[in-house]
Amino acid sequence: MTAFTPDAEMNADLDFRLMANGFVTLFCRRSLLREYTSWLDDHGYQVTILDAAAWSSQEDLLVGIGAALDFPDYYGRSLDAFNDCFGDVASDAAYGIAPKATGLVLAFTNFERFATTHPETSQNVLDIIADNARRAALFGRRVMCLVQSSDPRIEFDPVGAMPVLWNDAESLDATRQAD
Repeated sequence: MTAFTPDAEMNADLDFRLMANGFVTLFCRRSLLREYTSWLDDHGYQVTILDAAAWSSQEDLLVGIGAALDFPDYYGRSLDAFNDCFGDVASDAAYGIAPKATGLVLAFTNFERFATTHPETSQNVLDIIADNARRAALFGRRVMCLVQSSDPRIEFDPVGAMPVLWNDAESLDATRQAD
């Protein structure tokens, strides 16, 4: 997939709007996340949705993502191994993404449940995803991460040297209500 065209505008297609300000975007409303992932799926993206509420440890998170993206058997289930394998997905799509897909969307639901008990791991995983998504963009590949949290005040430090922002429909505090 090629990069977006130079005449793309900030109010253009949803995928462009999601990636314009970074590769990791926050969502509060699950219904809005479903609407966005449905649009992305309809436009050829491989959408992989993972429920973070099922994870009680860093290993659970790493095993869950590895299984969902079909990481190879040698995957070591550490943050370094995750960075290596996710980097392979993002840079050369050797596994983890369908060859004909427009791009990869990794969507986490209930992320606040994991982030509350594992803030450092949460931050590191989002940073690894953002950094590799930026690298993927250099090769014309589209990778993004959508993070749903029922906590409308959840915040993360910048990832991939970019801030983690709310989606355009929930950018104002008053528009964030969990459903």
